[in-house]
Amino acid sequence: MLDIKFIRENPDIIKEAARKKRVDFNVSKLIDLDKKRRESLTEVEKLRSLQNKASDTVAHIDDETKKKAAIEDLREIKEKLTKKETELKKIAPEWEKLMYDVPNIPDLSVPEGATDEENTEVRKSTEPKPFDFTPKTHVDLLESLNLADLERGTKVSGFRGYFLKNEASLLSLALWQFTMAHMTKKGYEPIFTPALVREENLIGTGHFPQAREDVYKLADDNLYLAATAEVPLMGYYRDEILEENILPKKFIAFSPCYRREAGSHGKDTKGIYRLHEFFKAEQLIFAPNNHEQSVELHEELTKNAEEVLQTLELPYRVVTVVAGQLGRAHVKTYDLEVWIPSEKRYRESHSSSYYHDFQTRRLNIRYRDKNGETRFCHSLNNTAIATPRILISILENYQQKDGSVRIPSVLQEYIGKDTIRP
Repeated sequence: MLDIKFIRENPDIIKEAARKKRVDFNVSKLIDLDKKRRESLTEVEKLRSLQNKASDTVAHIDDETKKKAAIEDLREIKEKLTKKETELKKIAPEWEKLMYDVPNIPDLSVPEGATDEENTEVRKSTEPKPFDFTPKTHVDLLESLNLADLERGTKVSGFRGYFLKNEASLLSLALWQFTMAHMTKKGYEPIFTPALVREENLIGTGHFPQAREDVYKLADDNLYLAATAEVPLMGYYRDEILEENILPKKFIAFSPCYRREAGSHGKDTKGIYRLHEFFKAEQLIFAPNNHEQSVELHEELTKNAEEVLQTLELPYRVVTVVAGQLGRAHVKTYDLEVWIPSEKRYRESHSSSYYHDFQTRRLNIRYRDKNGETRFCHSLNNTAIATPRILISILENYQQKDGSVRIPSVLQEYIGKDTIRP
């Protein structure tokens, strides 16, 4: 959510943000409604003041005739107040809905574009190694090495259900341990977050109201299953005032994640790339309200994820996401994409974003600066590792001609072997 004062004073900037993000938003409608809201609010406050004064006056009148007249005046004020309060109650929900629709302003460095294919490459790691044989798909490798049971997964959990088995299970555990340890050494506080969240946390992070169809809701409780640790962890400091000396506050959060994948019909119907249930270690930072520092921290988050991929020796590239693919809340996003040999292309494995105070304004997360003034924090996040998706790249890039798969050297101590064999 943006500051309404900023919106009033900069309608053209909001219009340009909506155009660049391909968001249908009428800023003039919001400004007009906000004017009516402020006028109604002023009138309501004025009438409440008159009502208080009139009530006090009635209480001190002894003359019955004068008292009767004063009571009549008070009744008229109350009627006007009730009418104005009713008007304000009608305006407020519509105003709030429009405020939640306002898109955040993309950074000037965010390129124009409508599709992922238009994302701009920033840099690339080592070139993918050539194979002297036709590489198998991760699905073939999972089956031939007895690492997963997708058929029984579907029987138990429905479409996109899966069981990970044997070394695939151990690899997942190893990846979590390695990544959490790596990030903790860099000064990030390890934390496990709940998967069950209240609605206000999804509104606060910008997932609601637009993406309700992609979130699981518990039928008998007013709770939702979070798609990322970002949601519960952003709610961690909701309605709190922090001290500036603890900022930037850096977390590495682990959690199960759930996504309905609404709108992805026909995409990645086989394998473990697009799933309803998975696990993720998420980097998240609460930072001071400073654009330059947010930019620096955004680069840090991205570098952290690159270090994980570099240690795993996986070929990858970093791309800047075009404005048309940015969410409403985002200022800028980098995607990290790992190489998938069987598909001969890079595919997204990490997403690194910053939001300025868009989320913290909704969640009322502030800090007290050195001058004693309270300001909204900035927020940033990025994937550290997501499983089982990253197993796709590991299995395919480390496969051997004989059908075996080498285990990345950094993970071998966790698995107790260097190769997965048929």
